[in-house]
Amino acid sequence: MADSTIKFGTDGWRAVIAEDYTFDNVRLVSQAVAQYLEKNGTASGPLVVGYDTRFGSEDFAQACASVLAANGVQIVLTSAATPTPAVSLAVIEQKLAGGIIITASHNPGRWNGFKYKPDYGGSASPEVIAAIEAELAAIPDGGVKTMSFGDAVQQGMIETRDVGPAYLEKLASLADLPSLTARSGTVVYDAMFGAGAGHLNSLLDGGALRLVGINQERNPLFPGIHAPEPITPNLAKLCAAVPESDALLGIATDGDADRVGIVDENGRFVNQLQVYALLALYLLEVRGMRGPLVKTLSQSYMVDKLGELYGVPVHETPVGFKYVGPKMTETGAILGGEESGGFGFQGHIPERDGTLAGLYMLDLAAQLERPLSKVIEYLHEKVGQYYYNRLDLTFDGGLRSEIEQRLRANPPDSLLGRKLARFQSDDGYKYVLEDGTWLLLRFSGTEPVMRVYTETDAEENVQPMLSLGRELAGV
Repeated sequence: MADSTIKFGTDGWRAVIAEDYTFDNVRLVSQAVAQYLEKNGTASGPLVVGYDTRFGSEDFAQACASVLAANGVQIVLTSAATPTPAVSLAVIEQKLAGGIIITASHNPGRWNGFKYKPDYGGSASPEVIAAIEAELAAIPDGGVKTMSFGDAVQQGMIETRDVGPAYLEKLASLADLPSLTARSGTVVYDAMFGAGAGHLNSLLDGGALRLVGINQERNPLFPGIHAPEPITPNLAKLCAAVPESDALLGIATDGDADRVGIVDENGRFVNQLQVYALLALYLLEVRGMRGPLVKTLSQSYMVDKLGELYGVPVHETPVGFKYVGPKMTETGAILGGEESGGFGFQGHIPERDGTLAGLYMLDLAAQLERPLSKVIEYLHEKVGQYYYNRLDLTFDGGLRSEIEQRLRANPPDSLLGRKLARFQSDDGYKYVLEDGTWLLLRFSGTEPVMRVYTETDAEENVQPMLSLGRELAGV
């Protein structure tokens, strides 16, 4: 019977290496995927397997590929560490049965993970994950089929391929590279020791624009940062390098390069809610595109105001790109985004792409011919100024039901003396005021952590709102 510690979260299975993330467990999950493919009539593949720069990722990828090959699935194995969006693109453009990426994304270096992408290239839906978990639970002892990696290659079941060039070609077709590279100035790019290293260099080299790279080498320890997550605590080096280099802006991508972090010309971090609103402004105003916007319930109210301003609908989903991607496809959305810094774009993949988001942010500043800090001021002139922060609280996991019952039972009529317009409890507990200010409490899907988020129109209300969230939860 499968290891009961294997649990899929918001985007795949992640665990600590050598504790729950072992070769045996990777093989178990791979067997479950093989059985899922068999039941869905796509058992022959081909299926692409990629991996990031974490400790042992290429070895875990080979173990995964060998199990799938032993089950008769034809495998395309990436020839090097590869961004998750490049694997998703390969699934779509090469019409593959799906994809697997060995990555723990933005988790600390002790972790690794396993993401499955169905044949549409996006995050697996809850229904697909439930089906794979059912297969996993049904695997008997000794039920994992395997063969040696060498034998699988020799028998033609595993083909090694570089999917990077096709990915770069796609990015070049989406971004206005001639305009970008003709611009004089400097951009600092922080790869956070991850799989995105080298891609922006390849796209932007050869013109007047100078790119300075930091943390480009592979180092699974992620030295100097807690984790390859592009948020303020992990971007001190980038925040210092941008003004030191007199750069236009700084771009960071997480461990598998599907999320982005942005730093303005003064070395100040631009939060993820601002980045989403700026990307929406770019597509709507600079590119003149029209179409729906999709955001998770933890994303910015500024998006709603931009939707009103430009006459486009805004759709809200639960947290996770497994909800955002399908809604983008369903509605023909031009942009989808979540609070964690993941953004997807029309004409590309139904998934996040940190590198493309960085290129679009660079082009936004270039086209508006002003520093990024002034672009943010321009955004605020249009939609007003909003302030955001998040608080992560640990709690006794055994008290979760009690906390949820308390939150459901008596939602307040007002927050900080302002009337509550809406309370929703479909994905966490969200309190929305009449002026668009909101407070959200959500439980992590993988650890005993409650996240408290807020966005307000007054900076002095941010900490009181977070404190109020903590008080409501009783944590």
